[in-house]
Formats: sequence, structure tokens, C-alpha cells
Amino acid sequence: ECSKAGAKLVISGRSEERLGKVYGCLEGEGHERYIADLTSRSSIDDLADLLPPLDGLVLCAGITKTIPVKFISDEAVDEIFRTNTFSSMQLIKKLLKQKKLKRGGSIVFISSISTSYADKGNSIYAASKGAINSFSRVLALEMATKNITSNCIQPGFVPTSMLEKGSITEDQLEAEKKKYPLGFGDVTDIAYGVIYLLSDASKWITGSIFTIDGGVTLR
Repeated sequence: ECSKAGAKLVISGRSEERLGKVYGCLEGEGHERYIADLTSRSSIDDLADLLPPLDGLVLCAGITKTIPVKFISDEAVDEIFRTNTFSSMQLIKKLLKQKKLKRGGSIVFISSISTSYADKGNSIYAASKGAINSFSRVLALEMATKNITSNCIQPGFVPTSMLEKGSITEDQLEAEKKKYPLGFGDVTDIAYGVIYLLSDASKWITGSIFTIDGGVTLR
């Protein structure tokens, strides 16, 4: 969707196959792609070195596991926080030191409604995203002198290809859908929110948390 709006993109992911598919969908010319595993400090450093100066940055790496609190392990905490939280912090730190975020630029984090909309077994994921919300607000304050904005988007449940892994049944999916006053959204509903926060239309918005959830958190 960003490419359709005329952006020149640099995209990154762990899977070369999936990254290639996304790259093939981009409209326009001049786009770049880099394989990077953000759970690896050296990979983050390599990616930061390769990236050109950026007008905008979208941080959307994320994983989740359903684990009741009494079964939480150090390994699960480390895995989820390393992907969802620490990777973003470390990449931004590196980019700022290299002065690769342009003055007047925008940083957008993909957070989650789970930060305030509790669900059983989701404590580690919710905590990892809550940390991102707090980090984004402090970053917004620190970056204000450079007119760089920092905001979060909190999506509700959006069906994606991840469901093909069998993590949820059709009956569970239908039950979940009934919780949403506007029904389920589409991935483009989140993408349009990202585009707004990347654009000059939102240049006076920073430190904000945008909820895009079809109204589920109204209840």
C-alpha cells in the first residue's frame, strides 16, 4: 500500500521467500530488500549499516505464544521480548547514531490492543507490546527537536495467513468475530493507518497510540 502511494521502500524480513513475494507486489521502481533476523544483534547492526537515510520507519516484527502465567519460562520471555521489543529498540538506537532518520521523519510501531485488552495466556505478548508503547512515547519526546514523530498503532485481531498453521478453529474464529461491532478488519485497514502516520498529514501528531480494532475495545 505504501508503494501504491508513491513511496520508495526498503523492506526487510527473515524469510527470503516471503520477502521476495512482498517485493514482487510493490508498485513503482527503486525499492530495496534485505534479509535480516532482528533477533540477532549482529544482523541488526548489518541491516542498519545497509539502510539508506530514511524518511519513515515501520517496525512490525512480532511473535506470540499462548502461555498461562504459571507456565511462563525464561526462554519464552526472552524469545518474545527479543523479537517484539528489544529488536526495535536496538535498530532505532543504531539508526539514530548513524543519523539515518531524516529530520521531519516518522517512526511507526505496530503494537496491539492486548496492552490494555486482557486475554488469558497472553501476558508475555501484552507486556512486550506495552513496553513498546512506553518506549515510543519517550522516543517521541527525545526526537521532537528534530521534528521526528513516533507513534504506535494498536490493531485488533486481523485474520492473516498465520491462521493456516492451525492455531485456531473455525468455530473459535467465528466466536471471536462476534466480539467485534464492525466485524473483522483487513490488513489494509492497518496499512492505511500506517500511511497516515508516515505522511505529512500527521506531522503534528507524536507520542500517540492509535487503536484500529473495529470497536472491540469499546466493550
